Amino acid sequence: MENFENLIYLAPIAGLISLVFSAIFARSVLKEDTGNEEMQYISAAIQEGAMAYLNRQYKTIAVVAVIIAAMIYALLGDDGAVLAIGFIVGAVSSALAGYIGMNVSVRANVRTTQAATIGLQKAMSVAFRGGAVTGLAVVGLALLGTSVFYIIFGDVDLVIGFGFGASLISLFARVGGGIFTKAADVGADLVGKIEAGIPEDDPRNAGVIADNVGDNVGDCAGMGADLFETYVVTLLASMLLGSLLLDAYPNAVLYPMILGAVAIFTSIISIFFVKVGSDGKIMKALYKGVAVSAILCVIAFYFITDLLMGDIRLYYASLVGVGIMVLMVVFTEYYTSTSYRPVKEIAKASETGAGTNVISGLAIGFESTALPVLVIITGILASYFIVGGATDPAMGIYGIAIAAAAMLSTTGMIVALDSYGPITDNAGGIAEMAHLPESVRKVTDQLDAVGNTTKAVTKGYAIGSAALGALALFADYRHKVGLGPGTLSLDNPVVLVGLFLGGLLPFLFSAVTMRAVGTAAFEVVNEVRRQFREIPGIMEGTTRPEYGKCVDIVTKSAINSMAIPGLLAIGTPLIVGVVLGPQALGGLLIGIIVVGLLLALTMDNGGGAWDNAKKLIEDGAHGGKGSDAHKAAIVGDTVGDPFKDTSGPALNALIKVVNMIAILFSSLFIGAGIF
Repeated sequence: MENFENLIYLAPIAGLISLVFSAIFARSVLKEDTGNEEMQYISAAIQEGAMAYLNRQYKTIAVVAVIIAAMIYALLGDDGAVLAIGFIVGAVSSALAGYIGMNVSVRANVRTTQAATIGLQKAMSVAFRGGAVTGLAVVGLALLGTSVFYIIFGDVDLVIGFGFGASLISLFARVGGGIFTKAADVGADLVGKIEAGIPEDDPRNAGVIADNVGDNVGDCAGMGADLFETYVVTLLASMLLGSLLLDAYPNAVLYPMILGAVAIFTSIISIFFVKVGSDGKIMKALYKGVAVSAILCVIAFYFITDLLMGDIRLYYASLVGVGIMVLMVVFTEYYTSTSYRPVKEIAKASETGAGTNVISGLAIGFESTALPVLVIITGILASYFIVGGATDPAMGIYGIAIAAAAMLSTTGMIVALDSYGPITDNAGGIAEMAHLPESVRKVTDQLDAVGNTTKAVTKGYAIGSAALGALALFADYRHKVGLGPGTLSLDNPVVLVGLFLGGLLPFLFSAVTMRAVGTAAFEVVNEVRRQFREIPGIMEGTTRPEYGKCVDIVTKSAINSMAIPGLLAIGTPLIVGVVLGPQALGGLLIGIIVVGLLLALTMDNGGGAWDNAKKLIEDGAHGGKGSDAHKAAIVGDTVGDPFKDTSGPALNALIKVVNMIAILFSSLFIGAGIF
């Protein structure tokens, strides 16, 4: 097989081109009209709050990052310096991807609102181009950083530090951003909608600016960092496993990088296909872009596989990954869209009160795990055996890694869909607070309704890709510490203990993050109540609330609440690996992958279904706004908010951080353990 090592330079070139197009789209969005003075005032308040939060978060994370970099340097011998540098660069790149995206997102919102005064097509174009900035920045920086590190050092093991840096930022971005957004959302809704009986984005509610800020730091910066990390660690896992096959396949490390490079070009092309047709169907326009990206990847992957690997079986494995992506999107939409049974069932249950709403929502969340898990396990078996895993296990595991890498081929488009959500949500809020005509709010409501679905769909995609990527990382861990066949038997009590600890960790992590949301929301509720009570003229609309007080409350709470989840994620695998040894840590990794996947699916899909059940009632079903069913649905949505936007998405990052720590510090665990 011919070695095409010079083709590796296509990867950083593709990354740079992605960043160029991200800048082009950013410039085109920023040239749009920002509307009247009131709209600009509201947008400026959201910008100020979002950037202040992100700056404070990154300053806090920087301190932690320096400590961890020093620990990597001290503990990992000769390679410690390179790994520590990679860790810092990975962390900075991940943070930069989120920073770029959110910077544009908080400016695209008001421009989308103003574009809505012209019509649906114009507003849709502005919002999606704003989301595309984040999507292309994420994949561009991820591929650029990973490929450049590999080109410089020529050893895929030295790229692990870069992946760990990305993982750490993802964890903190998801945890901090999730706590911020849902504490503000829950607090504002409980007082505004239920107690005061005012609309969701009513400017009289002191929590609305914090809520709009939270949409950006959670769904834009948070998801950007999440999928940046997923992209990097999945690419890294496939490269690590490919390094074991170089004798038979000299391009096995290069192959996944070229798949990623070509996928960037397909994402750029597909963005230009996202246009609302004469039928006015927004979701159809967005899915058209995803479909074009996937189809172009399917065509291109055949020629890449034939050129680099000469083994058509690996092409079939890549098709499995694309198929998993499509089915995860379909099943997530089924469980979270207002058009199908699950959401309608929760809305119907709301007629008899909050209790039945919550019971129904939990049931739907549990049920929603079945189809995605069946898809994932079918994909695992298909990609393993289709490349000959029955006779060559190393090749089989590589097949799973290629399926995961192919699943991430549409990451640019998927992140664009997700970032579209907070832009349209903010656009609707600005229209409400600026008292724009009902015709404008009608357009922004149409955009926002689709945004709820896209945010839910991208979470399902992120979970599925996290599961496949983590399996590939687990296989690499086993290789690094020498855990051969039979060494992780359940007859071994150490392995069994590890399994239980791994299964426990997602529950403890979720408890800590959900409690943080509840505590911060409690403070927001009391602050909004205080302002209603003590500041005259708020309810009459003659006095502005003190929006900054609520922004400050959730900012402090989110920053302070990152410590314990971070310690759980970083400390647990280190302690288990050193004290109980590599077999126990292997059991822990299996436990956290399985339980974390199931719990994340339950939370994300259940929370999304609760949210859209409320939206369905607000659109007139079961009594409409202000009815008893609506009040019950608000309670269910309040429960679901930290499920779908805090704990659930953060579990993706938790799974991968724990696996990355296991790989990075694997040399410390060999021969360790007290048993």
